[in-house]
This record gives sequence, C-alpha cells and structure tokens, in this order.
Amino acid sequence: MARPSRLAEADIQVRLSSLTGWSIKSGKLHREFSFPSFVEAFSFISGAALIAESMNHHPEWSNVFNRVVVDLSTHDAGGLTELDFEFATRISRLTP
Repeated sequence: MARPSRLAEADIQVRLSSLTGWSIKSGKLHREFSFPSFVEAFSFISGAALIAESMNHHPEWSNVFNRVVVDLSTHDAGGLTELDFEFATRISRLTP
C-alpha cells in the first residue's frame, strides 16, 4: 500500500482546526495528555500502541508519571500526512 504524501500547509491548518488540544510544534503534530495516575497514562499508551500497529504508523512519545507527550510526523514523507491526523483523531478518542 502506498504511503500518503506530505500535506500542504493550508491542508494542515484545516485538519488541525478539527483536532481539539493538538498543535504544531517543531513541524510535528503535538499534544500533551494528562491523566489522574500513572496506570491510566500507561493504559492510554497501550491503547494507542494497538492503534499504531493496526495503522503501521508509529508515534514519537514519552511518558513521565501521569503525562504522555505525543509527536506525530510521517518520516518517509518528510512531514505531516493524512496518517498523522487519522492517528491523532483515533487516539484522542481514548481519552474521556
């Protein structure tokens, strides 16, 4: 299956406007999630990992206690693609 191509800046801004809590930081789609506990943060990561595997699209992320930081970019396209926005949409649904 062909990978999607890099989005134009105007397309990125349109897609970004429909994603609550997400921003562009250093050319990547970025969001910080906070949870009541480490276990809930880790549960989110586990759910997001299953989504990532099913899409064959893997995030850059970090976890410190109850906080998960996610940065998305399609490295082989050299920037943001539809995959990044689809992944962001899907993992955002994992949070209450």
